[in-house]
This record gives sequence, C-alpha cells and structure tokens, in this order.
Amino acid sequence: MTQKFPISKFASNMVFMMLILMLVPTSYLLMTQETALLEWTMASISSTPIVLTIIADPTGLLFSCIVLFISGNVLMFSTIYMKEDVFIDRFTILVLLFILSMNLLIFIPHFMVLLIGWDGLGITSFILVIYYQNPKSLAAGMLTALTNRIGDVMLLLSIAWTINQGHWYIMNMWSSDLMSMQIIAITVAAMTKSAQMPFSSWLPAAMAAPTPVSALVHSSTLVTAGVFLLIRFYPFLHLFKYFNTMLLMFAVSTMLMAGLSATTECDMKKIIALSTLSQLGMMMTSLGLNMPQLAYFHMLTHALFKALLFVCAGSFINSHLHSQDLRWMGNLTNQMPVASSCITLANLALCGFPFMAGFYSKDLIMESAINMQNNLFLVSLSLFSLGLTSFYSLRFSLVVMWSAYAGPSLVKMEEDIMIIKPMVALSSLSIIAGSAMSWMPPMSTSMFILPFFLKVTPLIIVSIGLISAWWALTLKAESINKCELMMHPIHHYASCTMWYLVPMSSQLMLKWPTCLASSYLKSVDQGWTEISSNQGTNALILKYSNKYLFNTPSTPTSYLALSGSSSLMLMLGLSFIFL
Repeated sequence: MTQKFPISKFASNMVFMMLILMLVPTSYLLMTQETALLEWTMASISSTPIVLTIIADPTGLLFSCIVLFISGNVLMFSTIYMKEDVFIDRFTILVLLFILSMNLLIFIPHFMVLLIGWDGLGITSFILVIYYQNPKSLAAGMLTALTNRIGDVMLLLSIAWTINQGHWYIMNMWSSDLMSMQIIAITVAAMTKSAQMPFSSWLPAAMAAPTPVSALVHSSTLVTAGVFLLIRFYPFLHLFKYFNTMLLMFAVSTMLMAGLSATTECDMKKIIALSTLSQLGMMMTSLGLNMPQLAYFHMLTHALFKALLFVCAGSFINSHLHSQDLRWMGNLTNQMPVASSCITLANLALCGFPFMAGFYSKDLIMESAINMQNNLFLVSLSLFSLGLTSFYSLRFSLVVMWSAYAGPSLVKMEEDIMIIKPMVALSSLSIIAGSAMSWMPPMSTSMFILPFFLKVTPLIIVSIGLISAWWALTLKAESINKCELMMHPIHHYASCTMWYLVPMSSQLMLKWPTCLASSYLKSVDQGWTEISSNQGTNALILKYSNKYLFNTPSTPTSYLALSGSSSLMLMLGLSFIFL
C-alpha cells in the first residue's frame, strides 16, 4: 500500500522557499524603481496573438512577499491547530490554491486574465468558509458567495465596457464615453471584496472558517484584494470627479460602524474581523483622500500585525477547547506568556502606538487628512473611529489577559514551538516593518508641516480611547453596565448586528419574496388555476358524485339508472369525438 505524501508538513517550507526566491527580484526593483513587463505569446489565431502578460513592479513584488511570508507562518501554525483534522492535507491544498490565486491577481495586468485570480479568490474563500460543513458555516458560505458574486458581475460588466478601448491592460486605460460606468463597476467590485458598506456583513460571518483561514484569508490578504485593485486602477479611477467623494463617504461609514460594533462584541474572532473592517475603511479613506501610496503602506503593515493577532487568538482558542467567547478567558499572562506578549504587540500596532508598525501608516494618513482641505465632518468621524480602535483593543486585552479567569478548571494550556515560531516572526515584523518600509520609495511621501496641536491630535485621540476603555472596564464598570443607552434593546441590537446590516443582508432580503411567493401560491397555484385545471375538475366531480350517492337510496333500480345514464353520456361523448 502506497503512503500518501503529507503535504501539510512541508507546505510552509515550500512557501518560505518561494519567498526567498522572490526576495532577489524584489530587492533589485526596489533599488532601481523599475518595472518589468513580460509578454508570452501562447498562440496566434489568424494574426491575432493570445498573449499572457506578467507585470513585475515594486508594488506587486513587495505585496507578494508579504503574502508569502504570512502564508508560510500561518501554514506552520495550522499544523498544530488542525492536527486533529482528518483532511488536513485537503485544507493545505486549498490554502495553496488561495496563494496561487492571490499571486495571479497581483502579477497579471490583463483585465480578463486578472478575473481568473479574482474568481479563484472567491471560490477558495467560499470552500474554506464552509470547511466545517455545519449549519453556521454553510450559511456564512452562502452569504460570502452571494455578496462576492456582485463584485464578479461588476468586473464582467467593466470588461464588456472596456471593449471599445481595444485592449484590457489596466495600466493603459483612458477616458471614454463609458468611463463613469466602468469606474463605478470597478469600485463596487472592490467594495464587495473589501467588505465596505453596504457589503460588510459577510466578513464577520466568514469567521465560521478555521482560524488559520481567518488569519490568512479574511484578515490580511483576500480582503485587501479590493484595495489593491483600486490602487492598480487609481490613475484611471481618479479621472471620475465623484470617485473620491463617493469612496470617502462609504469608507468613513464602514470605519465608524465597525468600531461601534466591536465595542459590544464578545466573540474573539469577530472582534478581530471588525477591526479588519475598520482598517479596510482606513485604507479606503486614504484612497478617497487621494493618497494611494499611504493606502498601500497601511495595507502592508496591517497585513502583518493582523495575521499576528489572529495567530495569537487561535492559540488562545486552541487552549480553551475551541471556545471563542471572551467571557470564558482571563489571566492568560501567567499561563500563556509568549502569546500574551505577542497579542499585546499586535494590539499596540493596531492602535497606532508610537514606533510600532501601524503607527507609521495610520499616523501619516490621519495627519494628511487633517492637513488637507476636506470635509471637517468626515475627518472628525475618522478621528472618532481611531479612538474606537484603541477602545476595543484595550477592552480585548483587559478581558482576555488581565481579568479573572472564568473558564473551566480542567483545561491544559500550553504553547507549542510550532505556534511560538510564527508568533515571534510576525511580532518582529510588526515592530520593525513600519519603520523599514517608510523609507522605501513606493511608500515615501513628501514632508509637510503642521502646528503642534494638530500634529499630536491622532496620539491624543488614541490616548483618550485607551483611558476610556480602562475607565469603563475597571473603575466605572457598574455604571457602564447600567448605562441607559446600551441597556435599550434597539441600541444594543443595532450595534451587535452592524447597524442592521446582518438581517438586511440575509433574512430581510428573503422576507418580501417569500411573502410574495406565499400569496402567489395561495391565490394562483392553489386558487383559480387549480380549480379550473383537470385536478380541480376531478375534485369537483368527486365532490358532487359523493353528494349524489349519499342522497340516493341504494336500490338495484337506482344503480341501473345510474349506469345507464353514465353509458349514455359516454356514447354521446364518443360520438362528438369521432363524428
């Protein structure tokens, strides 16, 4: 009997080998700031060449290196987290297919071939969400698939509208009569993939997938595909005068909604998913403010510390019998010191704490927003969302690590070396990546001068958020729990359901068609249509036949009369047919 190759044991090493090979051209192109365009003519049909084009530029190569680095660490983590799974090799193959689709999206500048990577991301994401095949996973997979199909349809429409340009290369797009329709379609496609309002409900629902999937797919790489698409198309998208305003409004709404929802959530993975949603809103806000370089910078730094946050959360979940509830945990600093230290670093980077990776990108975005002449209301909401980020991050840390332990007593908590390795690797980059990448040309920006108060405004907002969380959860816990605003059911329910996006994306969309179908069934199928059909006629004849038999005395004479009349009616019917 032949033994199967255990791909799960060697997948992380394979990905790290690919990363090492990718570092050489990445370093060269970052130094020279060159772009290589490789064209491979696969076939030629009646003088029409079929060309596969690959673009190698600093933007794509650096993002691919980040994707491979996170993928290798997550695959190493999954060997422990998924060790009891019978089909771990199948899971590993799906993750590798996701990595392939992501790289196709990054390196293919052809619109039609790019759709292969885009659809590959959607298919592998759907399969990974329904991996456990329980009702919750299947419902989340259906919501994920249907929401992302909207983006696929929009990309197909934009491909059709690009025909009049005579090509499908994303770097050679120019203004045309259908430009506004193309830009709206591409923007909606990116918003569905990056879970912007009103398409946000699928991302927290996708947390039904295994935690390694959440760490790689639904936090750091797949959800940034929409942002990356907008960065690639930005010179073309910027030609539409309403693009920036429209994107900015949706992005700020997403940031605010995600921040408010995360403050009341108790599911660990959903809190991190909502923080991902908030940071995606930050990237879209940067694009809306005409700063694609800063959006790209924040996309890279966010991918690193958000993957670290999910790996640490997965370590906690694995040690608590796969429970994701915050209220089961506590006092983990003594029992899991490495994971607690790493998740503290990740939370500090998420808040934008000075000199962590997230600080260099978030602080630049907020300072640029303050420096520009923009809508004061939207900038104020962005700053408020920044404070909410620090609020729910400290709430997360206080409940999980520094509160009293509230779980079962017979739980074995240990930190395996295969979990510590990816945590330490991701922690290192969560500290140094922001400073290192801030000097690289794609992310380097021109300096601007601000007054001292405006310069420290983001830091003041972060500090206010941290102090508010500490005050709410320690000093004034009783008064906060008795707060009239949050005790009101409608406010609490609105926060927990992401401003009612969850019911609106699922049950509400089905309610009206279901009621219409029910009334149609009763009034048409079970109404006049059934009565006037052969089934209704048969039921009517049976009804009156039974009444006739019930009211007729059962004598031989009556039976003979009934049979005679029936025979006569039959002969009359046959004569009408054959004559």
